[in-house]
Amino acid sequence: MTADGLALLISEAELQSGVAELARRIDRDYAGVDLVLVCVLKGAAIFASDLLRQLQTAVRGVEYVQASSYGRGTESSGSVRITKTLDAERITGRHVLIVDDIADTGHTCAAVSEFIQGMSPASLRYCTLLDKPSRREAAVQYDYVGFTIPNHFVVGYGMDLDERYRGLPAVYYFPD
Repeated sequence: MTADGLALLISEAELQSGVAELARRIDRDYAGVDLVLVCVLKGAAIFASDLLRQLQTAVRGVEYVQASSYGRGTESSGSVRITKTLDAERITGRHVLIVDDIADTGHTCAAVSEFIQGMSPASLRYCTLLDKPSRREAAVQYDYVGFTIPNHFVVGYGMDLDERYRGLPAVYYFPD
């Protein structure tokens, strides 16, 4: 437990091992292909950086989109707003991998995928570090999943609660 009462869910070593395994799978699927990574801000920034450093695939662009479904606190609003957009020239005709921190209801995946699909990429896949399938509300497909987790609100490794805890090196949750 941390001083704030957080319980460890995924250690730093487990995260690094999981990111390395995701990179191997992505490298296998994108062998010989130039790739554009689209990082979903803010929560996926650390994960996307670690993943980028592990990839052997030729990454020819790193772009950022900001999507939010949380207000303050731990409850999703169910409505996704895309507040930082992309230049379509950097996406059109390219192989795109969206990199996100957590798959929860699926609404962010659906909104970001639809937004990028409108820019006519050559291909589009979705990678998420964490997946909470028990919370799924939208019918979406995650092509790469690092860890499947129980229904906890998690923080650390880029994920936050009201902008706190992003810098923690592992993934934690608040026990009941």
